[in-house]
Amino acid sequence: MKSDIHPKYYKASVQCACGNKFSVGSTKEFIETEVCAQCHPFYTKQEKVMDTLGRVQKFKERASKKTGVKKVKKDTRTKSKK
Repeated sequence: MKSDIHPKYYKASVQCACGNKFSVGSTKEFIETEVCAQCHPFYTKQEKVMDTLGRVQKFKERASKKTGVKKVKKDTRTKSKK
């Protein structure tokens, strides 16, 4: 391995906006984040779907109209024999 080409590796301290602190390996000494596993809605099971225009309802209707059978287009090109 060549010397003096790799950045210095730190045991970085990470601080989230919610106040949670933990350590990771990084090339930076200190990392600030906005969300982490302690406060992210997906991981805390507090995720809410904002459906102001009925987008989810429209999607479900379109999906229910589709059936498992797909229509196959016929080949309208004629094969020329030479």
